[in-house]
Amino acid sequence: MEFVIILIYLAVIAVMIASWWVIFTKAGQPGWAILIPIYNIIVMLKVVNKPIWWLVLLLIPLVNFIIMIILMVELAKVFGKSGGFAVGLILLGIIFLPMLAFGDAQYQGAAAA
Repeated sequence: MEFVIILIYLAVIAVMIASWWVIFTKAGQPGWAILIPIYNIIVMLKVVNKPIWWLVLLLIPLVNFIIMIILMVELAKVFGKSGGFAVGLILLGIIFLPMLAFGDAQYQGAAAA
């Protein structure tokens, strides 16, 4: 039974890494950046057009939850998605991140934000 749980866990991790990789690539950033801790956050801040100093805010307990919500809303915006999609990214990221990555969403950059 534990083996099945581990396999499911690894499959979820693989889907999330692949999703972020494609999202970064769509945004014109290196996909491999998702594999590097801290740097992946810096790249995500670039994608959503936020200053790099926001990284400090992500290191503060409780504040980081609010900042991540803001970042998910901005991620939806820069890909031309609605607020409802942003709620999906926040609450059901395992479903909505692959939809964003492998769907027809195109990166619109700062113009969309």
